[in-house]
Amino acid sequence: DVQLQASGGGLVQTGGSLRLSCTASGFSFDEYVIGWFRQAPGKERVRVSCIYSPDGSTFYDDSVRGRSTISSDNAKNIVYLEMNRLKPEDTAVYYCAAERLAATKRMCRGELFGSWGQGTLVTVSS
Repeated sequence: DVQLQASGGGLVQTGGSLRLSCTASGFSFDEYVIGWFRQAPGKERVRVSCIYSPDGSTFYDDSVRGRSTISSDNAKNIVYLEMNRLKPEDTAVYYCAAERLAATKRMCRGELFGSWGQGTLVTVSS
């Protein structure tokens, strides 16, 4: 049974930093892609970042590229998203998701992910 839990959200000021965690269980972590997605109030869910655990390759959406870092601790089945220089537009519920590498074909697209965790809220105040 695939289970994912996102945590680490909170209230931060513009320019601050936050580290989100996604703890996974119930599957072979090194055979999966883990992705971070977010949904702001009144907006559609969009991708943030993905990590391809088997080799550590990463993808960042343009909205966060250069100020975010995704990393994994495969031994602990945890994926982190470090976000820096946060902006009010980063305010959203952040979700982590998992899917077999073969099913995603190395594309970081939410519609390709089948397992989702509960979101964690990030609020960036101005």
